[in-house]
Amino acid sequence: MGNIIIGFYKWRVKHITDRNFILILSILIGFLSGIAAVVIKNSVHFIQHSLIGRFSETVENYLFIAYPAIGILLVMFFIKFILKQPIGDGVPNVLYSISKSNGLMKPHNMYSSVITSALTVGFGGSVGLEGPTVATGAAIGSNVGRVLRLNYKQIVSLLGFASAGAMAAIFQAPIAAIVFALEVIMLDLTLSSLIPLLTASAVAAMTSYFFLGQNILYPVEVIEAFQLGDVLYYIALGVTTGLISVYFIRTIDFAGKFFEKIKSWVYRLIIGGSALGLLVFLFPALYGEGYSSINASLSGNYNYIFDKSLFFSFKGNFSITIILLMAIIVLKVVAAAATFGSGGVGGIFAPTLFTGTHIGLLFALSVNHFGIGDISVSNFALVGMAGMISGVIRGPLTAIFLIAEITGGYALIMPLMIVSTISFATSRIFEPDSVYTKQLSKKIDIITHHKDKAVLSLMKIDSLIETNFSTIHPDATLRKLVEVIENSTRNVFPVVDNDNNFVGLIFLDRVRHIMFKPEVYDEVLVRNLMFVPTTIVNYTDRMEEVAQKFQHSGKYNLAVLNDGKYMGFVSRANVFSKYREMLKEFSEH
Repeated sequence: MGNIIIGFYKWRVKHITDRNFILILSILIGFLSGIAAVVIKNSVHFIQHSLIGRFSETVENYLFIAYPAIGILLVMFFIKFILKQPIGDGVPNVLYSISKSNGLMKPHNMYSSVITSALTVGFGGSVGLEGPTVATGAAIGSNVGRVLRLNYKQIVSLLGFASAGAMAAIFQAPIAAIVFALEVIMLDLTLSSLIPLLTASAVAAMTSYFFLGQNILYPVEVIEAFQLGDVLYYIALGVTTGLISVYFIRTIDFAGKFFEKIKSWVYRLIIGGSALGLLVFLFPALYGEGYSSINASLSGNYNYIFDKSLFFSFKGNFSITIILLMAIIVLKVVAAAATFGSGGVGGIFAPTLFTGTHIGLLFALSVNHFGIGDISVSNFALVGMAGMISGVIRGPLTAIFLIAEITGGYALIMPLMIVSTISFATSRIFEPDSVYTKQLSKKIDIITHHKDKAVLSLMKIDSLIETNFSTIHPDATLRKLVEVIENSTRNVFPVVDNDNNFVGLIFLDRVRHIMFKPEVYDEVLVRNLMFVPTTIVNYTDRMEEVAQKFQHSGKYNLAVLNDGKYMGFVSRANVFSKYREMLKEFSEH
């Protein structure tokens, strides 16, 4: 197999240009990402129909308590005893691979997220399928690039194309998928990557159309057009969704830290699974992705919140309706957090859309009921989704185009823009990180559209350490130091003890005045001539920190230590040279 790949590689280099080859691969990756979305979507629908398809709407069902935990238990068995390695969290896993593993994702990510997310969501886990589908598509792009021996930039491009393809297929929204790839996934867009990005997204969407049909995901008939007099209400909705976005992000983050402290996966499953099962039993609308609930909200119908629940007898009571809507908004993120914390695999998009449409629904019903105004319930339910997407994932353009595409609501483009922008700004005031970067910012540098930070994040200190510096012991005499200086081409001499512990530095200029006094050669010790630098580089430092240390210290060479042990030096010149080399590679068109 290896010989075949090598032979193909040689033939390809000779006959097909890199640009044309990437375009061909974008078609293949778009198709495979589309297939992944179809498989994962149909698997969930089959499981859900088998489990709850015959549940009565008029009475509660206690199986809701057990189903989510059973699904997550199956997921944990698959991970622990079959896969035997962690899967990672959807989009954050993709961002991590770009930032810290040269765009490479493990081969199992091409199928593991499909299996585990289908079990999680099918059995009632209160999360979505978008993140796992994007991770699956990205893994396909990454591994295709690895097998075909592409360079880092090409692999990351394929990863971005595949992510866009997966998003286009799962939502059947190719334009929003392209915007998502640029806003959330892609490092940088160049002229050479534009056409393949469009191609992958279009092919994936058409693949989804072929297998799943071409119906709009959330069909909405915009009966009431945008009214200029409603602007203040849309601004208020934007502020509301922005504030709830902060609650959403911080709840997910808090729950993640809480469950991380529980070392046993069994205890995590018991605690998270029990909480999730109880919430789904009390509020069946929290079961799974919640797409049917979203569709009902968009039509202005809220009676579904009573179906299959203890509260069915209260159907039609407006006060109870308001209370239940508020509870569902608050508890949806808790249910999602419990799903993730207990070991489930899923995405954050569906909970965000679900929360957003219910905020819009509650907002409009309250305004109309209390005589504050007369606004369209379906319009505000639709626009609320955009507000939450913008506030939670920090992708305002993604929010605008996604909601417009999946609902057919382009007639509401102006309120979509208003609410998305206000929500984004409000959320950022109180919480600087998105839900994705919040999960990773404490651990790694996230590559963004900021090229300087992106390049520094990818630079490795290992390749920049210089070791051709002559060391000297602190108890050595001046005579020994002079001998070392005579045989060295450097003007800096690290002082280390017998265990290679870094003690200090000697600069040639600082000892030049005493070097020509032979009478004190055997009297003066190195430890009396050295000094301890105020700035050193730790081997674990990020390159952005290293660059800051050069800037603040004004030094041209800094010692590199690993737990106090001397490793070598890193120079300003080498760092700058490597930076320029990588920046040039990033900027190629």
